[in-house]
Amino acid sequence: MRIRQIVFAAKDLAQGREQVAQLLGLAAPFRDPGVAEFGIDNAVFAFGDQFIEVISPTRPGTACGRHLDRHGDSPYMLILQTDDFAREERRLDALSVRRVWRSAAFDNISAMHLHPKDIGGAIVSIDEARPAASWRWGGPNWQTGAAPMPSPEGQQRVRGLTLAAQDAEALAQRWAQVLGRTAAGVTLNGWQLDLQDGQAMFEADAASNAESRIIGFTLAVVSVPGVLARARELRLPVQGQRVTLMSAALDLHPLA
Repeated sequence: MRIRQIVFAAKDLAQGREQVAQLLGLAAPFRDPGVAEFGIDNAVFAFGDQFIEVISPTRPGTACGRHLDRHGDSPYMLILQTDDFAREERRLDALSVRRVWRSAAFDNISAMHLHPKDIGGAIVSIDEARPAASWRWGGPNWQTGAAPMPSPEGQQRVRGLTLAAQDAEALAQRWAQVLGRTAAGVTLNGWQLDLQDGQAMFEADAASNAESRIIGFTLAVVSVPGVLARARELRLPVQGQRVTLMSAALDLHPLA
């Protein structure tokens, strides 16, 4: 299980797209016509060999639109990559985890969106790319060199995500069960679940009737000072090495 793509929902796609592009200094995004099936339009940016997507509804009554009504511009979805789609399906079936969408129509990728009520915190997709280094959802031209890509930009990483919940422990253990990972461990601020080359962090949110949700991401970038400078130019909130973008706390770290 590896973080391969993170997704933001934005009411104004053009504005969200430009903020992501300018903040992180990313090349022009891919627009996937296939997402029209979900009543949305999108922009998918390559971030190393991972991806940052911004989506926006194009018609009423969509899951994306309902999310925006509740939370405004904010993190929406997580896409994890597996090396064995059939294995994951067998485990999910044993746990009675529902899928709200499934596709095995493509030779180069299989995908399934888990019902958010059966995992909690977000829409989570589990996808198997073939070959593993490919990624159909990133478009045909994202690979600018052999993997691992030699340029610093090609080595940028989404290192993790943070979720908030009234019962952080219960959410962490449910994610561990659904994703077939070792039980989550205690950290200073909550609970942590290890993924391949990353982590999911779970923090307590005691607010009354709070809905569990993604509240932030950890990014390894080429230049932390450069991202912070661009954040200030965009008038985004900055605190230390943290930038707030579309209600998400982006914790920035230099490439190791």
